[in-house]
Amino acid sequence: MLRLCYRVALDAYTKFLADDGWAIASHIALSALMSLFPFLILVTAIAGFFGTKNLADEVANLLLEMWPTEVATPIATEVRNVLTTARGDLLTIGVALAIFFASSGIESLRIGLNRAYGVAETRSWWLLRLESIGYVLVAAIGLLALAFLVVLAPLIFATAVRYAPVLDPLWPLFNFLRITVASTVLIVALVIVHKWLPAGRRRLLELAPGIIVTLALWLLAGELFGDYLSGFAYTYVTYYAGLASVMIALVFLYVTASIFLYGGELNAVIAKVREEAKAGKRPAE
Repeated sequence: MLRLCYRVALDAYTKFLADDGWAIASHIALSALMSLFPFLILVTAIAGFFGTKNLADEVANLLLEMWPTEVATPIATEVRNVLTTARGDLLTIGVALAIFFASSGIESLRIGLNRAYGVAETRSWWLLRLESIGYVLVAAIGLLALAFLVVLAPLIFATAVRYAPVLDPLWPLFNFLRITVASTVLIVALVIVHKWLPAGRRRLLELAPGIIVTLALWLLAGELFGDYLSGFAYTYVTYYAGLASVMIALVFLYVTASIFLYGGELNAVIAKVREEAKAGKRPAE
């Protein structure tokens, strides 16, 4: 079994290299960074339409929650600048452009997963773009709804504590549940992306190995990258001066995108191994 796992992992990495995984990951990283601020502008505009912009701040916090502190802190400063200067009249051509540019990040994920799963896209480009725009709008509204719950939940708990002080020691558990909800949203997003974004259809069980490995490697990479930056962040400042925070975020997104693509490659290799085992060409071990 261990030999099979090692062989599958190695085959997935070999396939990752053959599919130009590093190049696709750089494309995803750049697209994600370029899409982040248009997406937040869109979220701010929608939140302003409903009469509150505080939710946009919570959405930004949720998006950066899983990032290492050394990466998220400088980006959060720029995000805050965007959110505080975004105007209410953005629900016009500006929002349309923000939606379009944000959807480009979705398209980059589609390209990477199609390459990873070895499938050819047969749908029309305009249909794919409309689908990506739909994902962006659903994500924006969904995150606003989640942010509303995150903001409202502490108020509800504080009110409950006033009437039942015995609940006060449960706050750490309550706060842990909030983080759990954010993690659940990330898992659901990965399932949706792997299942419906690329061409073809795959069962949930076929997606599980790649998603689990992606989450585990993301946690590991986040810890290692955070430790690295805590000691060598000055290197980026030396090389890139005022662009250091942007380059740090870009490198982190590059690593994250590479792991994401590797998860897709892993699923594809496991599916191939299962097919060969059924055909009697290769033992399932």
